[in-house]
Formats: sequence, structure tokens, C-alpha cells
Amino acid sequence: MDERTEPPDTLRCRPSGCLDFQPAGTGRIAFVKAGIIAAGKGERLARGGVSTPKPLILIGGEPLIARVIRAAANVPVTSIACIVNDFNPAVADYLRSGSWPVPLELIVENTPSSMESLFSLAPLLEEEPFILFTVDAVFAFSVLERFIARASALRQAQGVLALTRFIDDEKPLWARVNRRHKILAIGEAARPSRYITAGFYYFRPDIFEMVDSARVRRMNALRQFLSFLLEKGYSLYGVPVAKTIDVDYPQDIEKAEIYLRKADKGRTP
Repeated sequence: MDERTEPPDTLRCRPSGCLDFQPAGTGRIAFVKAGIIAAGKGERLARGGVSTPKPLILIGGEPLIARVIRAAANVPVTSIACIVNDFNPAVADYLRSGSWPVPLELIVENTPSSMESLFSLAPLLEEEPFILFTVDAVFAFSVLERFIARASALRQAQGVLALTRFIDDEKPLWARVNRRHKILAIGEAARPSRYITAGFYYFRPDIFEMVDSARVRRMNALRQFLSFLLEKGYSLYGVPVAKTIDVDYPQDIEKAEIYLRKADKGRTP
């Protein structure tokens, strides 16, 4: 059976470790699910001499993938859908052998881009609003909490992008917003701008209605898909957040460690 047609592995947590989801109106966020894109090859890290698969790189003594799962569980969400590749079986093995605070559904698939990774997650995310994470984004949990609070208030939004002014990326995804934080342009069309995307997002599942159209246009990147949604009239907003770190190069590991140490001490990183 082809990998695309196989049902995903479903990893169930121990009942004692699960978080109870609180619906809207209870003071907790109404997000239901989370998606994690962790299917990249980590080629820039590998070229720099890092042999550990990116999702398993330790930041603050914890693998990147475990930290993102913990962040999502803290929202809370009822389940997490995660996609990894099979180039590094250690990542899937780690997820299968772990005990997680919420149910984890795992897809093992080699995809050509982050956009296709998102599309592969669609069957697991298409019923409810969801938070999307890229595995290499390192952020203080308080940063995510503030983003969630603001994103949930934007009831008219079909998508909300976390935006940061901290730019330390060779190919940042620029975003230009108006005074109401509605996104006006994404990518090169947004330059010059104060903001770039920070690595986590809120989406309504109706974005998946554009999957076939995006493929017809032969898009090959998540950033292209986001621009396409804007072009098609989707209501996208940007919420400014504090500094985040993308772990793309070996030197980013130390930057992320320093960032988290400052965050743990209550200082603005």
C-alpha cells in the first residue's frame, strides 16, 4: 500500500497525562487541533556538520519536536497531527516510543516542500480550526500564549500569522499589515516591512479548499500558498510577537539556547 493511502500511526497518551480541552467561553482558547511540520531534511544543519536530525536537536535539554508538542499541549489542544520524513527513521521512532500529553497522529511521508507537508496533514486537520507549527521555531511559551489570545479574538480571520521584527534569516518571509493588522502583502511584495513570519500560525480548515488550485499552479512552498490565499481573498491577519529563533544552521542552536535561558529568567530575549 502506498504511504499516502495508509492510515497514519495514532499515538495515544496515557490517560493520566492527558489535558482536558476547555471549549470557548471557559476562559481557555477554542483551538482544537495542532499540526506540526517536521518533514524537512535539515540540509543546512547537515552541511554544517550536525548529524542529528533537526527534530531531535536538543534545545534547553529537550528535542525540538518534544518542545513543540509540549507547547501545543499547553494551549491546550485535543490532538496533534505531525508529519515527518523517512530519511531519518529515528524521528518517527522517537515519537512512537514517547508518552505524550495529548493524542499524537503521525504521518511518515517524504514531501517536496512545507506546503505539501501541510496538505498531507489536511485529512487530520480539516474539521476544526488548528494551530500550525514548524518544528524549527523556538519561542518562549509566553510568546505563544499571547499570540493565541490575540488570534482567537480575530473572529473574522481565516488565518493568523505570528509576526516578529527579529530578522536573522537568509530568506525571511516578509509580511506587510495595516493598522488593524490585516495582511496586505506577503513575500517580496511586502518589502520593505518591519515584520517577518515567526514559525507558528492559526488557520481555519477552509484554507484546504485551495489545495487543488495551488497544485494546478505548481506551487512548491508554503510561502507561495500563503500569498495565494491572500490573492484569492482569504482574510489573513498578522499578530506581532516577541523574538523567535529558527534553527536552520549550527550557530542557531547556541542562539536558541541563549534565548531560552533569558526567557526562563523572565528577561526579554
